[in-house]
Amino acid sequence: MKAVFSPDSTASVLVVGDVILDRYVHGETSRISPEAPVPVVLVRRTEERPGGAGNVALNISCLGLQVHLIGLTGQDPAAEILERELSQQSVICHFLQRKDFPTVTKLRVISQHQQLIRLDYESRDGMAGNGDMLGLFRQELENARIVVLSDYAKGSLSRVQEYITACKSADRKVLIDPKGSDFQRYRGAGLLTPNLKEFESIVGQCANQEDIVSRGQNLCNELQLDMLLVTRGENGMTLIPAASEAVHL
Repeated sequence: MKAVFSPDSTASVLVVGDVILDRYVHGETSRISPEAPVPVVLVRRTEERPGGAGNVALNISCLGLQVHLIGLTGQDPAAEILERELSQQSVICHFLQRKDFPTVTKLRVISQHQQLIRLDYESRDGMAGNGDMLGLFRQELENARIVVLSDYAKGSLSRVQEYITACKSADRKVLIDPKGSDFQRYRGAGLLTPNLKEFESIVGQCANQEDIVSRGQNLCNELQLDMLLVTRGENGMTLIPAASEAVHL
């Protein structure tokens, strides 16, 4: 089967999920600290990139599609960086900024092509406000042709079934990048995109490609999904519709 994709620049995609700032600190290591047995990194440069749902929105924008992004952030410099970087790439940001928790940030220290440590800045205390995010989503849904829910298990999509229900009521297809081992919470989605490890954590270890397809179709029927896209690393991807032949890419 030959796949042809031609982006429609008038199509509006609404991305909702966990917005993350990925920060990379690069430097040189030549000695061990006298204070503790850890390397001393002489910082040379710092990179800051949209991560999580922000990276998803950025990639969709690069396809030439109109993208709106909804997410929770803090009222801090990290949120300002995210909005600036995304806006420069034509992503329209709708951030709900809260004082009671920091913008989720992952800081990685890298030296000689090796990651030495990762520091995560996050808090679940402010996630009680994700009901406000759901309200904003319902407002923006009217102008979207398709919805992408990007779940990184940071709490923004703790009420994911309400998003799916809203999409069904508005006759909008919803694509979900899942997280965790409870796929029941994604029941009724149009498409789930687990990687192979996530998929096998739900259906059990698959011996071969036929196993993946068979168990994938069973999962589609069980969860009332239109289809699954299982990403398989160096083995490509397998698209598994609920009621038709699978496609291996």
